Amino acid sequence: MRKPYITAPLALALALALGVLGLTGCSAAEEEPVAGEQTSDEAVVIKVGASPTPHAEILEQVVEDLAAEGFELEIIEYTDYVLPNTGVEAGEIDANYFQHTPYLDDFNAENGTSIVSAASIHFEPLGLYGGKTDAIDDLADGAKIAVPNDATNEARALLLLEQEGLLTLKEGAGIKATVNDIAENPKNIEFVEVEAAAVPAMLADVDMAVINGNYALSAGISVVDALAIEASDGLAADTYANIVAVAEGNENDPGVQALVKALTSEKIRSFIEQEYNGSVVAVF
Repeated sequence: MRKPYITAPLALALALALGVLGLTGCSAAEEEPVAGEQTSDEAVVIKVGASPTPHAEILEQVVEDLAAEGFELEIIEYTDYVLPNTGVEAGEIDANYFQHTPYLDDFNAENGTSIVSAASIHFEPLGLYGGKTDAIDDLADGAKIAVPNDATNEARALLLLEQEGLLTLKEGAGIKATVNDIAENPKNIEFVEVEAAAVPAMLADVDMAVINGNYALSAGISVVDALAIEASDGLAADTYANIVAVAEGNENDPGVQALVKALTSEKIRSFIEQEYNGSVVAVF
């Protein structure tokens, strides 16, 4: 049998063809995306649950910053304090931004969840606002003061009232104080305990009310009208700073880190100072 005969020109053509095929195959392998790797035309979505004011408003300011880093921020607004945490625990959202650490600690203890803080962003001073009575010195015996009824915010309200000399708490009550921990109540104040979000609506029906910063903002109440507020550089500011919260183990997720970086920028510090006039105070 005769052996196949390959001419020199044919051999050269075959070599060139094989070389081109080899190079093309190598290029395709190098360009194939790795599993889980973000491609240039694809943004990673970060879902964050937040209270409308001021949290969602602050988050809106970092949408473009995150887009520049390859992340699409999806803000999901909640008007309660439970669903944003259950959403994080269930993996339905990546993070939430609405609460302080004492509230989160209580929530974890009561619900068996494992949610942690990724960063502290701002502090919302509680304020004492006038309703039927517009001066602390004018409070009559038996006056009514509305306070938030959740454990952590009620304690803050009572500590603020103690700060203003309206009551004395039992020694050691601290951030766990309730109305049952009041040792002295010289004006026989009647405390009207209601959900934090409902306190502003009670203002016209009581002598005074202690209102959370975010709910005061939502109701169009300015901190400059407060009769007294928590100090922004004291224990309350440190203890009750509002945080970005995530499921335990996700603190170093690239999306979470990008979110924290954006929220702790000088741009956001300036926005908070200019937009909220003391009702919200940056803590970073």
